[in-house]
Formats: sequence, C-alpha cells, structure tokens
Amino acid sequence: MQQVQNSQKMNSVNPVGWFDIYVADLERAKAFYEAVFNTQLVDLPNEWGKQSFFPFNHESVNISGALVENENKLADGNNTIVYFASDDCITEESRVEKAGGKIIKPKTAIGEFGFISLLTDTEGNTIGLHSQK
Repeated sequence: MQQVQNSQKMNSVNPVGWFDIYVADLERAKAFYEAVFNTQLVDLPNEWGKQSFFPFNHESVNISGALVENENKLADGNNTIVYFASDDCITEESRVEKAGGKIIKPKTAIGEFGFISLLTDTEGNTIGLHSQK
C-alpha cells in the first residue's frame, strides 16, 4: 500500500523528450530511415554538426529525434542516446553521482533549442537531459 501511495506522488508524465541515433554516414543512414518509415528527415544547420531530424509537431505528445553523424561511431549497437525532458538540466545533474552515475558533458547550450547534459547510468548507458532553460 505504501509503495502505491508513493508512486502516486511521483510524476506520471513520460520524461523521454528526444533521441539521437549516431551514424558514421549521415546520407546513407538518412536514406535508410526515409525509405523504411516513408518520411522525410530535415537537415539541421551545420553549426550543430551534420544532423537530420525526424518530423514532429510541438503540440503532439510524440517525441522526435535526429540522426547525428559521428565518423568515430562503430556499428556496435550502442549508438542511440535517449534524452529525458527536464525543467532545468542542473536539477537532474545534481542527482547523478549520488545515484551512481557520471556526468559526461555538463549542461551545455544548443542555441535556440535550449540545453543538454550527457550522463552515464550505473550500467554504462549514455543518456541525455534536455531543457529550455
């Protein structure tokens, strides 16, 4: 009973807000995802590096993400980063090390898109945080 009461106090909104899929060849990967999902990805400005994002609607509850070119990425199955939505990345960052994780990249501005942080969890997975402030 206590566990149910505690879970009711927790935020019930899905915190996943974005994902990045790291690829070695953006054009090749873009062609694959456009063909498989019958959609058109949109290139982001080069100042963010070579990236193309999946279509999304800001009013929708669905999340979106991007293909991000990184020539050093190997096809090893560990090339996806899920970004969790946050009011301010600093809030969750302050809890990471106490929970057993590590901060890879502290809160960093990404222009008009807000801020991100990169972390590793206790299992070695890389995850991200995203906030507008």
